Amino acid sequence: MLAGDGVTENTPLKVALLGSGIVGSQVLRLLTTQADELAIRIGRPLELIGVAVLDPQTPRPGYERVNFTSDAAALVAAGPDIVIELMGGIEPAGSLIRSAIEGGASVVTANKALLGAQSRQLFAAADRQGVDLYFEAAVAGAIPIIRGLRESLVGDEITTVMGIVNGTTNFILDKMTRDGTTFADALAQAQAAGFAEANPTADVEGHDAANKAAILASLAFHSPVTADQVYCEGITELTPQDIAAAAEASCVVRLLAVCELLPGGAISARVYPAMVPIEHPLAGVHGPDKCRVRPFQPGWAPDVPGSRRRRRAHGLSRHRRCCGGGP
Repeated sequence: MLAGDGVTENTPLKVALLGSGIVGSQVLRLLTTQADELAIRIGRPLELIGVAVLDPQTPRPGYERVNFTSDAAALVAAGPDIVIELMGGIEPAGSLIRSAIEGGASVVTANKALLGAQSRQLFAAADRQGVDLYFEAAVAGAIPIIRGLRESLVGDEITTVMGIVNGTTNFILDKMTRDGTTFADALAQAQAAGFAEANPTADVEGHDAANKAAILASLAFHSPVTADQVYCEGITELTPQDIAAAAEASCVVRLLAVCELLPGGAISARVYPAMVPIEHPLAGVHGPDKCRVRPFQPGWAPDVPGSRRRRRAHGLSRHRRCCGGGP
């Protein structure tokens, strides 16, 4: 007998999946093809009670026995133990997650935009209901940075978190650096290779990285930070001349997310293209290999290329978007 009201090792763990896009379809594949292995690992069989999609009538070979539905709200209300949200966006994902939590379900999400805007409210709701809200895949999914910040490093004093957290921009910057291409040409190559969306605005304008920076800053400094409190500058204005200027200074350009705990307790969170010395670990992150979070090297402050950015290079504090009462 396992802990719980009448729950035994034979009681299915009911799972509802919201979204079956690029990420959701792979989660669906794992839930169906590795069900036996997952059951051994968690101690109970999994029961996928349904998958919320835009069009349930779309042919999905191999998944004929799966319950596809366009009524995500009804699926959440059907009593799942776990809701996996992979729809993206603020709404209806936010309302569905809140409904799941209020219904007593734990939630797993990769929705960085939602967490960047409403993490404080969602975590408070999960605490009130005594359920879990997991989001390891929302930031640096290939590296367990979220769990490290929440658990392993919770007793440490973290003052800086810095890293490359967006693969699309890293691919583009790498192409501009290695091949001397323009931003537009590098973006077109990223889209052709499947590394950039048809509408790449969230990536190239830095919004995706800003959402991740807000999540990282909130966890690292134990204080709520939202995406609108993150200074955000994308890479759309970068030119081959900017890249060449960085090379002359023995640097490469990378879009960095930098979160700092400032003297007095203020928090600085910012995203911008920075000149990184070639000997720095972050300079060696190439192509679409995103989400590399590396330790901060004391004594090194990222510089930025371009005429407008050079004016900021020696006065970064003027452009830091701070919260928590800081300057």
